[in-house]
Amino acid sequence: MIRLKTSYRNNNLNANEKINSHIHFSFSSAHIFSQELQCQISVVAPQVQNVDKKVFQTMQQTLYEFMNNTKWTSDKFTNNERIDCTILITVNERVSNDQFKGSIQVQSRRPVFGVSYNTPIFTYNDQNFEFKYVEFQPLEFNETGSNPNLSAVLAYYAYIILGLDYDSFGMNAGAQYFAKAQTIVNNMQNAAESGWRAFEGTNNRYWLSENMANAAFKPFHTMMYNFHRKGLDIMSKKKEEGISAITESIEELMKVHQEKPGSVLLQTLFYAKADEIVNIYSGALPDQKVRVVNTLSEIDPANSGKYNKILEGN
Repeated sequence: MIRLKTSYRNNNLNANEKINSHIHFSFSSAHIFSQELQCQISVVAPQVQNVDKKVFQTMQQTLYEFMNNTKWTSDKFTNNERIDCTILITVNERVSNDQFKGSIQVQSRRPVFGVSYNTPIFTYNDQNFEFKYVEFQPLEFNETGSNPNLSAVLAYYAYIILGLDYDSFGMNAGAQYFAKAQTIVNNMQNAAESGWRAFEGTNNRYWLSENMANAAFKPFHTMMYNFHRKGLDIMSKKKEEGISAITESIEELMKVHQEKPGSVLLQTLFYAKADEIVNIYSGALPDQKVRVVNTLSEIDPANSGKYNKILEGN
């Protein structure tokens, strides 16, 4: 059995197929199965001097193979169901022959039903990325135990990407992958590298996965489903109905804001979605514009300047 996402793209769902994360169909030998991620990797080191740049090219290839060749779920994906994502690693310092410091930026997208548009799902810039890399040594990942920081960080973000993608197709469908990310956090509590512990800041891997699993953030997961499946995915045929669903999904986040104001999860969401929301409401009815801007100005004041542009057409 395989998870069906291609039908969303090809607009050929039949009446017997359920619209959630557990959509499956029987397959024949003609299907070609792939891993879950289609991840483009870039490794750059503009500030690192007196180093053979080939080591970063080799690193890039090793990371590409790790992300794209690892089987992250028990589901089967066809090639055009793979999740589109990008990772940019900027190496700022080579501490020793095999030790590096820098940042990692992660992004993922998913197609919108009925149109040739990919909606941003996740955008996150992790500034605390320290790792060891031995040239030509393949990366390995132990799901139940400790790992080198490089493979642990990459696996962590693979599961976050998967969880959010599944959430956007099925109600709370990403929970098992957020739990896997949380397991990695738990297993890395004694790591020498930073980013895994609660006391190291409010915006790091620990708090991102904590928010994902925290019951207080249940409205966030509801929003991810309603925004995408009941909103964006129907807008090509039912624009006003789709915008109404998106408005209601955003209003769901008020519950999170009231209990956990300034949370890293809401910051991350709007980092990915603020510009898209402005574009969505550029064609909305005046009452919908006012309604969503009032909500967003309270729960995401950092982007209030962007949201006020929604009202300029009124």
